[in-house]
Amino acid sequence: MIGMLSGRVAEVSADCVLIEVSGVGYEVRMPSAELSSLHAGRDIRVYTSLSVSQDAITLFGFLTAASKRMFLQLQKVSGIGPKVALSLLSTLPPDRLAKAVADGDAAALSKAPGLGRKGAQKIILELKGTIDLDSIESAGVPSSVRTPQDANVNQVIEGLMSLGWRQQDAQSAVDTACRDNDIVMPLAADDVPRVLKLALTSLDRGR
Repeated sequence: MIGMLSGRVAEVSADCVLIEVSGVGYEVRMPSAELSSLHAGRDIRVYTSLSVSQDAITLFGFLTAASKRMFLQLQKVSGIGPKVALSLLSTLPPDRLAKAVADGDAAALSKAPGLGRKGAQKIILELKGTIDLDSIESAGVPSSVRTPQDANVNQVIEGLMSLGWRQQDAQSAVDTACRDNDIVMPLAADDVPRVLKLALTSLDRGR
């Protein structure tokens, strides 16, 4: 079992990161908010969970132990697999996800792609009272993720999602817009309207 990786980011794509460890590249799927904070050439440590199915062997990674714990706990709910668990963590960070379960907020959970309201209610029913909210909140999100600049990126992504685009497509469009137009990352607040317009144009063109 691969429980953790320490290495260098070789490449970041829309839904995964390639981490080089002693000359070996590991492809790791991660929550989108954590993924958006990564950049090629950066040294990184991720907590991992290996998922084996009939179709594939997939390595999932997280920047905090709290994210990994939440990922594993979600899969204790019958009918919730790793893809839906990752979708939930891409929609809500661990502390907000834990609070949504504690508060019985099915509407917040059901915003995750691939999870309907019935699935959200099932998660609440089976996990409510079992998640240690204090430990999740104290673990928090690493400072590399929790920055104002990343909040600006998230603002653009949330704006695109409010217009009906999937989170993965929105993230990819933002990354492409910044790369193709030499917009410096982390994203400055003044660049938010411009990136939103560029990303939206790119998405519309791809329809």
